[in-house]
Amino acid sequence: MLVRRQHWVVSRAQLLDHGLSSRAIAHRLASGRLHRLHAGVYAVGRPALARAGEFMAAVLACGEGAVLSHGSAAELWGIRPRAPRLEVTIPAHRRPRPEGITVHRRSIAASDDTLYRAVPVTNPACTLVDIAKDLSVAQVERAVNEADRLDLIDPEALRDALDGTRGRRGLPKLRRILDRHTFTLTDSELERQFKAIATAAGLPLPQTGEKVNGFKVDFYWPDLGLVVETDGLRYHRTAAQQAVALRRDQAHWRSGLLPLRFSHDQVAHESDDVRDALADAVRRLDR
Repeated sequence: MLVRRQHWVVSRAQLLDHGLSSRAIAHRLASGRLHRLHAGVYAVGRPALARAGEFMAAVLACGEGAVLSHGSAAELWGIRPRAPRLEVTIPAHRRPRPEGITVHRRSIAASDDTLYRAVPVTNPACTLVDIAKDLSVAQVERAVNEADRLDLIDPEALRDALDGTRGRRGLPKLRRILDRHTFTLTDSELERQFKAIATAAGLPLPQTGEKVNGFKVDFYWPDLGLVVETDGLRYHRTAAQQAVALRRDQAHWRSGLLPLRFSHDQVAHESDDVRDALADAVRRLDR
């Protein structure tokens, strides 16, 4: 049923398309079966709506080609808390001015929008670009992190999606964040940088790529009983990946080794912290 799918919201045009006359619509408004939300947009049955209904009403009020966007889209996707206003993006050539809705205008590529919970909305990548301009770096990082946690889009895929995007105000900030958190170190670069940090911490050169306790490890000091793993690019691994990492670390611990884990980001940008952690490990193992 249309109104159920649209969270109990319907437009005048949809009612007319389904065979209701203007008089029949007016009668339903007078009798309380329809409740006006915006010009030409009604709640069916009762005026109170769930949040998704409010979003659907805003999109319908803005007409053809409209999609939920910016903070409202981020709220619908679950990557930001409740938005203070309703925001909708419409094609650049259109000029609706619905009361109570902030309207953004631009050319909307077909790849930029989708349906989520039956609401036309900008996709997660487009949404993150839209909100980045008005948020702090920490807030954008949390939004990207949450999108990753919800498996909406991971940082690597997000960075790939930005390659075809131009002229959006949030792009520079988002790209700077992704360049820090989703950079790719080749195996040789990672090994070179990590070995330099380990040397600064007073460690001898490690063995690399050895199989220990049934797992291939990144860096291994058999004389010290130390194993170091360097995590991949994502903020949060999937539950299955986390389980494998836990089993790996637990296997090393049970065998008497000390397992440590650093991210690529730490190796590249927080080398002093990595060096200090390694030095602390050496002191503990030398006791």
